[in-house]
Amino acid sequence: MDQKIRVGILFGGRSAEHEVSLQSAKNIIEAIDRQKFDVTLIGIDKAGRWMLQDETDYLLNADNPKTIVLQPSKRELGLAPGGAAGPKLIDIANPNAILPVDVIFPVLHGPFGEDGTVQGLLKLAGIPFVGASVLGSSVGMDKDVMKRLLRDAGILIADFVVLHKGKAASLDFEQIRKRLRLPFFIKPANLGSSVGIHKVHSESEFYSAIEDAFLFDQKIIIEENIEGREIECSVLGNEQPIASLAGEIIPKHEFYSYDAKYIDDVGALLNIPAELPEDKMIEVQSLAVKTYEVLCCEGMARVDFFLKENGELLVNEINTIPGFTKISMYPKLWEVSGLPYSNLLERLIELALDRHAQEQRLKTNQLR
Repeated sequence: MDQKIRVGILFGGRSAEHEVSLQSAKNIIEAIDRQKFDVTLIGIDKAGRWMLQDETDYLLNADNPKTIVLQPSKRELGLAPGGAAGPKLIDIANPNAILPVDVIFPVLHGPFGEDGTVQGLLKLAGIPFVGASVLGSSVGMDKDVMKRLLRDAGILIADFVVLHKGKAASLDFEQIRKRLRLPFFIKPANLGSSVGIHKVHSESEFYSAIEDAFLFDQKIIIEENIEGREIECSVLGNEQPIASLAGEIIPKHEFYSYDAKYIDDVGALLNIPAELPEDKMIEVQSLAVKTYEVLCCEGMARVDFFLKENGELLVNEINTIPGFTKISMYPKLWEVSGLPYSNLLERLIELALDRHAQEQRLKTNQLR
């Protein structure tokens, strides 16, 4: 790269995973190679406003995951489509203040960022962006659709029931208990980072868990509990994705909760790489790539598995914008696989620019 690539790092957002995004962005901003990239920080507050952030003062309580907050900014931003001069950000208060960008790195977890909404906006504006495109992002976010596609592809998953908010009154605990057996999990269909997730052991816990999950989504998943090891694998690439070595999470809490992931430094033990026989490691990697391809992913994703005692491997979920915090598995797995953090970021940006260049070569007028 002879000339520095101008990268807009997009973080924060309107989802319940806002604080996780701030932590992920902080680590990316600190690790990105400044010899190769010029960085513009774009924070999205909880009201959905895009703001230009000062790198010297963009977070409050930056080292405390419980109280981390996006610093308010007076410079609200808008997007301008790419033209001859390329895509750009515009200072709304001063339209003549133009901030050119070559690529956007979304570090947005959950709805309004990981679900295809921002990806569609960037695509319309003609701006290259890191990670999955619209379809892969939306499919990966919706656990209901994701699980149905995996099931149709012959990939093993846990049994599950879908409940829409408008039909909650018809819910029958006994029917659910007979089908899934206690305990089971209740989750918002479109969220991550274990937000709104409950492990249900009794009828008394059931209805409060349903109520809480519906605070975050109009559709929830009631899912069978799988006894097994929690294995994760990172995937990287566009047309020819590759998988990292797998890692294992051993939660110290009852399950891998939000606190265990982001608050409690000793909430889980991470075995990186996982202690697996060579043939099982290869099986995990192969199934991670297959899952990635079935769900139309590009750029990056982390695939999470359950490994049962009998050797069966079940896919739990995929994360198309995995965490990049200091204890996140996605970059840690690539590091142990021989790709250091800063090189991983560079490769993700390259993949985004390569995909955009290929899309630009597609015909948009059949008469030409």
